[in-house]
Amino acid sequence: MNKTDKIYVAGHRGLVGSAIVRNLKSKGYTNVIGRTHQELELTDQAAVRAFFEEEKPDVVVLAAAKVGGINANNTAPADFAWDNMQVQCNVIKCCHDYKVKKLLFLGSTCIYPKMAPQPIVEDALLTGPLEQTNEAYAIAKISGMQMCKYFKRQYGDNFISCMPTNLYGPYDNYDLKGSHVLPAMIRKFHEAKLQNAPSVELWGTGSPLREFLYVDDMADACVFLLENYDGEQHVNIGTGKELTIKELAELVKKTVGFEGEIVWNSSMPDGTPRKLTDVTKLHELGWTHKVELQEGVKLAYEWFKENVDHARMNGR
Repeated sequence: MNKTDKIYVAGHRGLVGSAIVRNLKSKGYTNVIGRTHQELELTDQAAVRAFFEEEKPDVVVLAAAKVGGINANNTAPADFAWDNMQVQCNVIKCCHDYKVKKLLFLGSTCIYPKMAPQPIVEDALLTGPLEQTNEAYAIAKISGMQMCKYFKRQYGDNFISCMPTNLYGPYDNYDLKGSHVLPAMIRKFHEAKLQNAPSVELWGTGSPLREFLYVDDMADACVFLLENYDGEQHVNIGTGKELTIKELAELVKKTVGFEGEIVWNSSMPDGTPRKLTDVTKLHELGWTHKVELQEGVKLAYEWFKENVDHARMNGR
C-alpha cells in the first residue's frame, strides 16, 4: 500500500473499524475514509455501488457487521444471517467491479467447528458442526471469507481475510442485550459498584475457556497483513493465551473495584467450551501482540468510565 492510497474502512466507528482507522493514521496513511450507517446503508446494493462509483477507493477494510453475544444471536438468527450476507455480497462484488487494489475481510472465531481441536489452526475451517448459538452469524462470515478466496482464485483479486479472536477495548458495545462477555462484565460490575449491590449475576458456569485480544493490537495486526500478506488462506489474529470465564470475571471485578459476590446462573448457556486460536502463522509472518489482558482490561475500563455518557449502552 502507498501512504496516499484512498482507504475505505467500512464500520469505521465501531470497535474494530475505529481501531483500524487509528492505526492507519498513526502509520502515516493520510487518505482514510468512512461512512456512518446513516450515510451509507451497506445492505442497499444500489447505495453501495453509487459510493464505489463516486469514491473509487484503492483499499477496502470490511469491518462492518451485525454483531452480538449469545442472547442476540439466539433471538435474531435470520437478521444476523441476512444483514451480514447482504453487506458482504455488496462490498466484495464492488471491490471486484471497481478494481480495488486490496480488500481485507474480517471474520470471527465462531467460524470454526464447535469441537475443533485446540488451539484452532486455520485449516480447521469447515471440518465440523458449528456452535448452534451463533451459527447464523458464523455461516455468514464463512461465506464472506470463502467469497474472498473464490474471487482471488478466479479473477486474481488481492482479497485477503483474517480471523480475530474475542476483542475488547475503546468503542465496544456495552448494551447488555447484545454485548459480548467482557464489556458486559465491565458494565455490570461498574453499575453494581455505584449502587453498592451485594452481588452480580453472570451467565453460565464460568467454566468455558476464552482468549481475548485488545482491539488496538488487532488493528495493528490487520494493517500488518495489509502491508505484508497476499495469501489465499485466512490468518488467525490472537494472543495464543486463554483463561476461564470465571478467571476473567475475577479480573474484571478486581479492576473495577467491586467488592460484592459473583452469582453464576448455570441455567443460561455457556457457549463453546473452549476457543483458542493457533497464531503460529501470524507469528511466522512477523507479528505478535503487545497488550496483555490485565493491562488491556484496565485500559478498557478507563475508556468506559470516561465515555459512559455516550458509550453504546442501548443498541445501535
